[in-house]
Amino acid sequence: MTISAEERRDLILKAVGEASGPLRLADLAARLAIPAVTVRRDVAALAEAGRVGRSHGFVVRRTPEKPTDGEGETRALGLLVPSVGSYFDELINGARAAATAAGARLVLGIAPYEARDDHTQAERLLESGLDGLLLAPNLLPGRPAQAHDWLDDLPVPAILVERGAPEYGGPGAGLDSVGSDHRQGVLLALRHFADLGHDRVLLAARGDSWTAREVRAGYQHGTRLLGLAALPVLDTLGDDGRPADSDRLAGLIADAVSDGVRAALIHNDQDAIQLLPLLRARGLAVPDDLALIAYDDVFAALAAPPLTAVAPPTRAVGETAVGLLLRRLTAGPDLPVHRISLLPALRIRTSCGG
Repeated sequence: MTISAEERRDLILKAVGEASGPLRLADLAARLAIPAVTVRRDVAALAEAGRVGRSHGFVVRRTPEKPTDGEGETRALGLLVPSVGSYFDELINGARAAATAAGARLVLGIAPYEARDDHTQAERLLESGLDGLLLAPNLLPGRPAQAHDWLDDLPVPAILVERGAPEYGGPGAGLDSVGSDHRQGVLLALRHFADLGHDRVLLAARGDSWTAREVRAGYQHGTRLLGLAALPVLDTLGDDGRPADSDRLAGLIADAVSDGVRAALIHNDQDAIQLLPLLRARGLAVPDDLALIAYDDVFAALAAPPLTAVAPPTRAVGETAVGLLLRRLTAGPDLPVHRISLLPALRIRTSCGG
């Protein structure tokens, strides 16, 4: 049955209005069973009429502009991350695309892990006149809870990104959060190893971030769930918080292989790539002698051999967080607190064999 352009556009507006963030045009076309070229044409018409926002293959509900001095001014959203140049880049790209599609402005701030000054950097961001904040604070193991008290005193709505709110109260417990389910990501890797016949999987992981803590917790949970041996975790950082001696780490992995271990999960893929030539120097080939999965999938496909990797949906985290923050700015405290977990994917390449 053929439907009119007006009916199609009503369906599009309904789908966009129900979404928590930007929608991919391809996904929208599939959901509505309408040809993608037709959806693109309809979305273009709706955007020209000011009824939706669009950017680079996405469509999002149009957020009303706030009046100021008699003129319209777009929302200003701050994004505070601990680093650029690797893991958080796709999150930033996703947040920027979603903000642009919604007619909002994104302001970036950086609070490095080692500086531990996320509160100061958040205050500097707020000085630029923000309507809301997206925050990836340094919720590191060993830091006292009161170090994060400022999360409960922010003057604008805020959402934690790639960070989880405390489960049983504490600073930030009342904030919305959007992040990758890293424990599920580790489980995907362990299940893949188990399907290949491995019953002992070594984990080499960092310990300096929220992600690293979740990866370690996921390993303990996943090995119990799948009946795998839980081996001592190798720390890829030294006692000073800097990358450990890669050659020493390669030696520890080689010792584990000599004890019968044939599979390893490495967090993150930068460390995994650095290990490959050091393992080869010890006569170990990937995947013939050691099946290997990297965690993060920022650079894993560029390795030799290309590394199977767990890929957190960082771009979608940024998109979803912006959409939720815009909803929060519109709905205020009437909107229930959201805790959104997006599932990682396992990208199968050649480093596991099988």
